[in-house]
Amino acid sequence: MPAGRPPNSEIRQRIVEILHYLGKSYGYKIYKIYCQIFPEVTMRVVYYHLNKGTELGIFEMERVKGIEGNYSWGSTAEKVFYSLGKMAMPLGLDNVEEFFSKRPETS
Repeated sequence: MPAGRPPNSEIRQRIVEILHYLGKSYGYKIYKIYCQIFPEVTMRVVYYHLNKGTELGIFEMERVKGIEGNYSWGSTAEKVFYSLGKMAMPLGLDNVEEFFSKRPETS
């Protein structure tokens, strides 16, 4: 077996499934939905897999949007939006499909 991490990831595949239903979204929203479906994950891991998936062509960065507000670090926050890339292959996981079928469209 070759050294290093395997190229496939269960976490990354679950993010693919979530983005399949969302179309595109920003990292924190993806993390919040991921936690509702699969509670044992950290925000850091989700962002790692979004960045790694972008390198592998699984995700694409759509845009970076500056949001004005009163944050502890300043007056602007940036949202990086992600969508599925060419290498993404949604499998149709039942628990993700069930979550989105019960979820109201307005949230």
